[in-house]
Amino acid sequence: VHGLGDIWWTMREPMSALADAGFHAVAVDLRGHGDSDKPPRGYDAWTLASDLTNLVRALGHSSAVLVGQGDGGFMAWTAAYRRPRAVRGLVVVGSPHPLAIRRAALRDRAQRRALVPRLLADQVPRLPERRLRRDGAAAVEETLRARCSDSWAGTAAFRESADLLRQAMLIPKVAHLSLESRRWMVRSQFRPDGRDFRRAVSGVLDQPVLAISGSEDRFILPETVRLSARWAHDFRAELVPGAGHYPAMESPEATSRVIVDFARGVSGL
Repeated sequence: VHGLGDIWWTMREPMSALADAGFHAVAVDLRGHGDSDKPPRGYDAWTLASDLTNLVRALGHSSAVLVGQGDGGFMAWTAAYRRPRAVRGLVVVGSPHPLAIRRAALRDRAQRRALVPRLLADQVPRLPERRLRRDGAAAVEETLRARCSDSWAGTAAFRESADLLRQAMLIPKVAHLSLESRRWMVRSQFRPDGRDFRRAVSGVLDQPVLAISGSEDRFILPETVRLSARWAHDFRAELVPGAGHYPAMESPEATSRVIVDFARGVSGL
């Protein structure tokens, strides 16, 4: 599951590695992104999580290991609570537990400085959409460059990724809809649905959780991800050396290897 504003292609390396290891591996475009449908509603965490678990069933399986990058990991965490039988294991990449990121944003100055300004700026109407689409979606490349490692930013792989993600953001409706779930995350904090969500995800998960961070992630700090351990009985943290916020693209072999090993352990293979 890709991060918000991205597409399935950002998770292609783990998908290919899992397929080579014998798994039925699927990378998705979340609703509102890429080639998926773009309905005007349904961008709260519960609905997006249901999209994932419904897809598992539609593909003929009763459960799956979910792998989520960034805000896509937020949806994967949510799915593990909403439909626990459908989630055999959880791999989150640069994606803390929903309550861990909330606490860090409130209590950790470094994490708050990295995260909150962009979240708040995206709450106003129309202007964030215009920013995303301006100059051929140049903001998408700027975000990618700001959050990845300095060494990856000068590579051909970065150039390919930036060009593709810029094109995806220019698909009609994507700029607006890619912001809707982020707006829900912030605005629900002050509404009953946000209080109900926090209560629903406050328990300790029985499913095993692998939390991957890039050692150079300046956006979601690795120590914030490690705070998630209190919400899982079986929690393992893995640091990918030299990677920023996008380990699956920046260090695909190392990231894919730990994901495959985890999936094999969860599946008994």
